[in-house]
Amino acid sequence: MPPIVSVVGNSGAGKTTLLEKLVRELKKRGYRIGTIKHDVHEFDIDHEGKDSWRHKEAGACTVAVSSPKKLALVKDIESEECLDSLASKYFQDVDIILTEGYKKEGKPKIEVFRSQVHEKPLSKEDKNLVALVSDTSLDLDAPCFELNDTEGLADFLEKRFLTGSLPAHEVLP
Repeated sequence: MPPIVSVVGNSGAGKTTLLEKLVRELKKRGYRIGTIKHDVHEFDIDHEGKDSWRHKEAGACTVAVSSPKKLALVKDIESEECLDSLASKYFQDVDIILTEGYKKEGKPKIEVFRSQVHEKPLSKEDKNLVALVSDTSLDLDAPCFELNDTEGLADFLEKRFLTGSLPAHEVLP
């Protein structure tokens, strides 16, 4: 199973922006990246009036939209799936899974912290904190990266979680 690293932080800290930059940088290095966005509220990715939305509204418990280059799946579930379950079912073809959120899961975490937005970091006492991305230097027993040091953070992820293995798409059968 590919390694899972969660990007966590308070609302407005810049988690999504950091993930976008990291995905681009790691992809540029030849890695295949999977991402999972955690949403504690209900969400709807389908659009009212579209055929797949109509299928779901009619009562289908699972709806897939498939094209030559993409696949989307909307499925009713009885309880939220854990990260390991999602990874084993849907992410076997990637080198690393980066999540946004999942601060309560016991996975390695990178916290994005902006001193101008919040008083203190979320992961101050979290033993799973592996790095901090911040506009200020803090002593949290984890390496600290500046907000725009995407290459440095990608180097860290590569050394800590990806070194020693070929990217998934280059592994010989």
